[in-house]
Amino acid sequence: MVQRSLTAIIALIFFIPIIWIGSWVLEAFIVLLAITALIEIHQMKGIDLISIPTGVSSLALIYIILYSRVHELLPELSQNGSVFAFFIVLLLGLTLIIKEYTIEDVGVSFMGILYLGTGFHSFILTRENNLHLLILSLIIIYSTDTGAYLIGRKIGKHKLAPSISPNKTVEGSIGGIVISLLISIIYLFLFPSTYSLIVVIPLIVILSIAGQIGDLIESAIKRHFGTKDSGNILPGHGGIFDRFDSLIFVLSVIFIMGLV
Repeated sequence: MVQRSLTAIIALIFFIPIIWIGSWVLEAFIVLLAITALIEIHQMKGIDLISIPTGVSSLALIYIILYSRVHELLPELSQNGSVFAFFIVLLLGLTLIIKEYTIEDVGVSFMGILYLGTGFHSFILTRENNLHLLILSLIIIYSTDTGAYLIGRKIGKHKLAPSISPNKTVEGSIGGIVISLLISIIYLFLFPSTYSLIVVIPLIVILSIAGQIGDLIESAIKRHFGTKDSGNILPGHGGIFDRFDSLIFVLSVIFIMGLV
């Protein structure tokens, strides 16, 4: 627990200034995080770190995350999706050239590219258009996580999703939502939003639930591959995919809702 808390504190000290600076500094950092998470997903499936499929998938991931920036720098590139279609065709074609890279592997690569790409692209969009919403989202996610852990450990009895994550409980899930509501409302009193609480409170609940769903999705992926953590780059937390699982899903929901 001490190691986990120490890692979280160090990460926040490093991460918060980058979010505040934004621009290309944040974009470069987000790309680094996303590629690391993609590599973790590939390694869970058994796809080599140093390989053509990982290289092509990483380029496709960068294209999705930095879509606007790429077309700003290279306006002659088509904006109708044909560039990403090229990556799809290339990855499928690699199954004919590299016998170790199967159709199932292609599916895992696509999942990683689209899921991570959408989430991290939404992170950059949210930072550019609504820093207040990004901070609120981070508060919701981590207060939900902390609240669910503490309440679940104290009074949790009914399993939430035993086949996916045996330690999560219904009581912990509800407790996480309540704690996130309380902490988020305190934040909104200190730093008021342009929206009324009548609008913001349902949003907090939706994002708190979304964060828990994102965590369960990642747990389901790890259980499928028979691994405890996606990686070991963060002592006490596992890998980048472990640490950003809820955030990726929450920001994807924000993107779908048209809030950025």
